[in-house]
Order: sequence, then structure tokens, then C-alpha cells
Amino acid sequence: QYKFRDLTIEELKNVSKTYPNFTFSMNTYTFKDGSQKDLLNFSGTVPVKYGNSYNIPVCLWILDSHPFAPPICFLKPTANMSIAVGRHVDAQGRIYLPYLQNWSHPKSTLIGLIKEMIAKFEEELPLYSVSSSDAARQSELLSYIARITEGETDMKSSRKTGGRSEGCFNKITVVGAGDLGIACVLAVAAKDVADKVVLLDLSEGAAKGGAMDLEIFAVPNVEISKDFSASADSKVVVLTVNSLGNAQTYLDVIQSNVDLFRGIIPAVSHYSQNAVLLVASHPVEVMTFVSWKLSSFPKSRVIGVGANLDSERFQYMLTNLLKAEVLAKDAWVVGEQGEDKVLSWTSCNAVANQTEAMAARNTKEKVANRTMEVLKGKGQRSWSVGLSVADLADSIVKDKRKVHSVSTLAKGCCNINSEVFLSLPCILGTSGVIEMVRLEEDPLVQEKLQSSAGSIHDLQQQLKL
Repeated sequence: QYKFRDLTIEELKNVSKTYPNFTFSMNTYTFKDGSQKDLLNFSGTVPVKYGNSYNIPVCLWILDSHPFAPPICFLKPTANMSIAVGRHVDAQGRIYLPYLQNWSHPKSTLIGLIKEMIAKFEEELPLYSVSSSDAARQSELLSYIARITEGETDMKSSRKTGGRSEGCFNKITVVGAGDLGIACVLAVAAKDVADKVVLLDLSEGAAKGGAMDLEIFAVPNVEISKDFSASADSKVVVLTVNSLGNAQTYLDVIQSNVDLFRGIIPAVSHYSQNAVLLVASHPVEVMTFVSWKLSSFPKSRVIGVGANLDSERFQYMLTNLLKAEVLAKDAWVVGEQGEDKVLSWTSCNAVANQTEAMAARNTKEKVANRTMEVLKGKGQRSWSVGLSVADLADSIVKDKRKVHSVSTLAKGCCNINSEVFLSLPCILGTSGVIEMVRLEEDPLVQEKLQSSAGSIHDLQQQLKL
């Protein structure tokens, strides 16, 4: 059942050589949503020096997408040990480390994880000894922790009703707690799109900035977590993260984002195997392509926010400022985000003769040019993109089958033969892209789309996936 069996076996051999006290077995693990899976786990002790020398008992669960997703790690305290809750350990013994949050194959390894575990435990010891009387009081807690780490929690019975998991409701996960991530959470919550919104905060340390404020003011139905398993069974997973590295060139910046996604996409795909991935990270066309490749999802379930915001603004201006409502319903911004976006139309209404056709084209061009003048200077702020994301999520979760201009696989459209994602009008529903809406045949639009496809494809060829 392990997708990358040979790589996993090789890693476990390395662990056995370096830490021979570890033992391996297959057991059933129960995730937070009550779902279960048979997973490989290994238990043992790691040597820690904290004044004296200590052997800290741990258990690591290896996900079936390893080594592209990090393991789930727990302490395994004995009866005379108590958990010291701190920066890297919670009350149930779950271990949280920067190494896990930044996991990226092939840079990240189990040996490297254990080494960081030792280093962090030497800064802050995760366990302490208790007296025999205190140990007796702990037996119930330890029993509960054992059930969690061995996949035997009461969630098996309490979360199942009528053969259906309690987790089968509308959940949306937003990955990234920056300004854009917070904006997406607030917009999704405001539009009442989902029963629950999970914000995955992948930053190191405690919650900062907006994530902390969400906790302080307790926005209803919003959960903040650093644990990928909190995203389990999401209908939509929104990607907002962007690397903040010290890259010097544009290509380096994109490669940093690709490296970041290598530690994220396999994990969220593992926990939400039927989700629609909605990419808002930059550059959206390339990062949507990267998400598609890393997730192995069908093309219909990996889309980028694309030109949805520009299209909605375009149509609004046509309707409300220029009073051209008839044109607005067929007007779209397509192609790639930024300066290379293109205005196009989906109306295929027949006209009586060539003169009428020319007049209709001239009218569209004049109206479009006036609209673009009005739109100039209206940038894409975090809150406006957040509203656009909520709009797309609403159409997906509620199966509205509404047309949006989103980044989708453009191969086969407009004589494009490469695997690139461009913004095109698509009907969206619970399965993502249901159908691509045909554009009017305009040689200039097709030429611009082909040019964008060529430049994006050339850029993608230089990336290391």
C-alpha cells in the first residue's frame, strides 16, 4: 500500500543501523476525523543529554505517501513519566518540530528528523519523572495516550452514526496563515460557504499576527492548527503559501515555492483524497501545474484562482458603469495573471451579415477598452483575492455550476500542445471543473494565449519538481 515502497524501506534500514533499539510493526492508526489506516510505525528511544543522560521513548507513524509526507510523531511515556507540555509537545504527547513543518523530500529524512528531535529535547526536556503516587494517578491519562498513538481511540464508535462519519460535512482548509490566508478564512466564513474552516498555520513557533487574532476573537467554526491531519476530508483545500526565502532571481523564487509545495501537497492530498485543490499562491499558473503534478489528482480537481477576480470586476463594470449588461454575461478575462491577461468573449450569437458582425466586434472592443481604463490601478489586495477565493469555493462546495475564469489545464485548447495552466471560463461544481466554456474564435486572443503558454512552459522546464 506504500506508494514509494523502495524509498521507505531504504530509510528504515538507515534508521535501524543508526538506532538499533527501534522496533517496527504494522498497526491501525486512527486520524482526528475517525478514519483509519494500517500504517508502519516504529518505536524506540532517542538519547538526550539534559544535565544527565536520558532515553526518551518515541513512536513514529510512517504515512503511505512517505517520504513525500512527514511522519506523525508521539512521545511514549512510561508509568513513571509525565509529559512536559512545551513548544514542541502537546498534552497528548504529539511532537511538533520545524523539521516536520518544513518536510521536503529528498532533503528531509527520518535520520535528520530524529537528530532534530534530540536537539530540541536537549533544549527543553519533554518528559519528567513522577513519584509512585503520581504515577498511579496518571494511569488513565497514559491509557488514553496509548489509544491515540496506537489508533484505538473512542472516535471509532463515537464519530460513526448510521454508517456515516461525522466528518462528512462541508469543510474547507486554507493552507498558510499570512495576510492572504487570513483573508480567505474570513471571506469563506463571512459567505457561510462551509460548516468548518481549518487554517493550517505552517509558520514556526506560536500563532502570530492574524492567526493569533483569530484565536483571540474566536471566529465561529474556524479551527487553527499546525497539524495536516486537521485538514482531513476537506471539500476544498486552498493554497496561499509563498516562500519568503532570500532567492535572487525570479526562477529562484519560484523554485523556493516548488520546494515548499513538495512538503505540503502530498500531505493535504493524503488527508483529503477527494478534495478540489484551489491554488492562490504565486505565480498561480505555475503553482497550479506543480500542485497537479505533486498531487496526482485529475486535472479537473486542481485549479488556480486565475482571472476570476479580474473577470468579476470586468463584468461588474460593464453592467453597472457602462450599462452594457448584455455584453457583460459573455465577457471574460483569460490567459495568465498580470500584464499578459486577455479580454475575450464566449457569446456565439449568430449575426445577419458581415457588416453586423463587424459592428458587434467594434462595440465590444470599445466597451472593453473603456472598462480596462476604469480597472487600471485596481490591484489585487489580499482581501479582494480572499473574496474571490470564497466565491470560487462557494460554487464548488454548493455545486452551483457557475462559470468562472480559473486556471485550468489548457492543453488542447487554442492549439496549445503543452501541459500548462491558463485562465479560461469553466463551469465549476463539487468535482471542480465540469466543463470548459468555448471562447469566440479570435485570432488575436489565440495568439496571445499561445504566447503565454509558451513562456510558462519554458519556465516550468527549468524547475526541479
